[in-house]
Amino acid sequence: MSKVWFITGAGSGIGAGTARAALRNGDHVIATGRNLDKVRNAYRDVAGDDLRLERLDVTSEAEAKRAVDAAVARFGRIDVLVNNAGYSLLGNFEEFTTEQMERQFAPNFWGVVHVMRAVLPIMRRQRSGHIINISSVAGVVGQRAVAAYGASKFAVEGLSLAVAQEVEPFGIKVTVVEPGFFRTGLLDPRSVEWSSGHIEDYGPAGNIAATWAAYHGQQPDDPAALGEALVQIADMEPAQGVRRGERRPRRDHAGGGGSPRGAPGPRRSLQGGGRRVHSRRLGVSSSNNAAVVTKATGEPLRDTCE
Repeated sequence: MSKVWFITGAGSGIGAGTARAALRNGDHVIATGRNLDKVRNAYRDVAGDDLRLERLDVTSEAEAKRAVDAAVARFGRIDVLVNNAGYSLLGNFEEFTTEQMERQFAPNFWGVVHVMRAVLPIMRRQRSGHIINISSVAGVVGQRAVAAYGASKFAVEGLSLAVAQEVEPFGIKVTVVEPGFFRTGLLDPRSVEWSSGHIEDYGPAGNIAATWAAYHGQQPDDPAALGEALVQIADMEPAQGVRRGERRPRRDHAGGGGSPRGAPGPRRSLQGGGRRVHSRRLGVSSSNNAAVVTKATGEPLRDTCE
């Protein structure tokens, strides 16, 4: 049976990669973005009735409700929600203004809250659904120059793992995705924001921006591959052999190689026990109703349980 996907930040990167993968899978997609022209341009080669484009600024709770209502009016249900919208604020913590920190949380965390609040009543009525929240390796491992962005993603992690337990009785699953160094627009000069102040103790002005900007478009990981992986995860049978009452999952975090100091770096592991659903293409940790996806490569998918 085909699924209905609702994807935020679908104009590029992981959002667009996931939307295209879902369409290739024969599913229906509501692709949303703050800039509707950008979203239209991302799918100018896609024809048919399986795709609907909606303008959505996730920082607006009212807009989230309107876009979700439009999706249900068109397709009758929402089976998979992908919260991908967001941007990166980079720099030394002391050099951020309070206003910059608040702006960072507006789409990255509060956007997730608004869209989840709009979608959950629908999934509860359906007694089924799957929420996929795009976090980051920076949401589980502290990194230099990523205090604001990482804090917003740590918040998404905590929200997701708690809500997963609350909605499990309704047949709703929650997955947190922790990508490493993917070729997305997070370092695009049109979307990234840098700390506005400068404190001499931290080094020359602009040194962080210069280091990170060099990696725009050079990140080793392909968002299209992650999109394909997420479609496969959405197609997995519930539970995947994970038993209730098990300990929290082990998480393996992977990023692209060759990144600058403070950028997503080589693989790290945080041990935590529990049973892990694993594949050659994905690192997926599962505990009760929450799953954590941590890497994607070009290798064939092969599911096993450790």
